[in-house]
Amino acid sequence: MICQRARRLATLVSGHWQLFAITLVVFVFWGSQLVLPLKILVVFLHELSHALAIILTGGSVESLTVSPQQGGMVVGRGGSRFISLSAGYLGSLAFGLGLLLAALKTRWDKALLGVFGGVMVAVAVLYVRQPFAVAFCAGTGVAMLAMARFLERAVCDMVLRIIGLTSVIYVPYDIFDDTIRRSGMRSDAFMLAQEFGGTAALWGAIWLCISLVAIGVCLRFGLGSDSNLRFSLKVR
Repeated sequence: MICQRARRLATLVSGHWQLFAITLVVFVFWGSQLVLPLKILVVFLHELSHALAIILTGGSVESLTVSPQQGGMVVGRGGSRFISLSAGYLGSLAFGLGLLLAALKTRWDKALLGVFGGVMVAVAVLYVRQPFAVAFCAGTGVAMLAMARFLERAVCDMVLRIIGLTSVIYVPYDIFDDTIRRSGMRSDAFMLAQEFGGTAALWGAIWLCISLVAIGVCLRFGLGSDSNLRFSLKVR
């Protein structure tokens, strides 16, 4: 039995060693400047999820911003407060899982990275006003567009995997840290509790459970037997 489990573990690691390596690097360098841009990118997805929820429920967005301290804010009018407040953490996780699964299951990597970059540039032009946020959103968007245009599909695939895995790691941690460990902080869950009842910790616990289940289901059915990429490093 032990040998059988060891063989299964060895097969799992050999079939997905690149994903394990990315996860390990993100964990090891979590507090460093190396991972900081990825964290801010996940914050951008968080704020983008708020903005989309406001627009899709009949409201309008006036501005969106992110900061070097991994903060962010959306200023909007109208729309469903319940949906828009709930959309931040869960929406950014959905984006991350979607990018990861698309990288694992499709060959649309260059197109998806290009669309992602185009969205970031469009958001920067339409909604972002703060200098750092403009530079980050526009600069990252242009870099994504350039990668989608000039680099091979496998490199674009790896970029999507790194972004997706960072979101998978960051969102559950952020939910726990913002809404449960520091439940008195003015977070999305704190405002939801003020406006609709319950407590910040309760809403945070619900979001955390949803996020962990979603991650488990996606990894269970999305990995396959071998997810490793092969590179030829061609530049077009």
